[in-house]
Amino acid sequence: TPTCSDYHLPGFVVRADELRAKGVTTIACVSVNDAFVMGAWGASQGVGESVVLLADGNADFARAMGLELDGTGFGMGTRSQRYAAVVEDGVVTHLAVESGPGLEVSSADAILSVL
Repeated sequence: TPTCSDYHLPGFVVRADELRAKGVTTIACVSVNDAFVMGAWGASQGVGESVVLLADGNADFARAMGLELDGTGFGMGTRSQRYAAVVEDGVVTHLAVESGPGLEVSSADAILSVL
């Protein structure tokens, strides 16, 4: 979506060094897309090595996390809600899920404030 491409992902790319300074070892972005789309998106966004892009082609991860979103009314099929998670030793210690289409609680700035 425009919010993901214009603000969400770029925020984590721009703030990657600050996140790492706070102890973050891996910054990953999971999206309900295939690996080829994720690769092209990463290239167009200039992600480089700052963020690992992970494809969730069938929304299996989103579904397992309870974060699937029915986007069929918008012609988008099954998607994922917009969120950010802090994971420590395989345990989610903070999960910020957006309640609407905006970017209030899951931005890089919001995550920096909880680290």
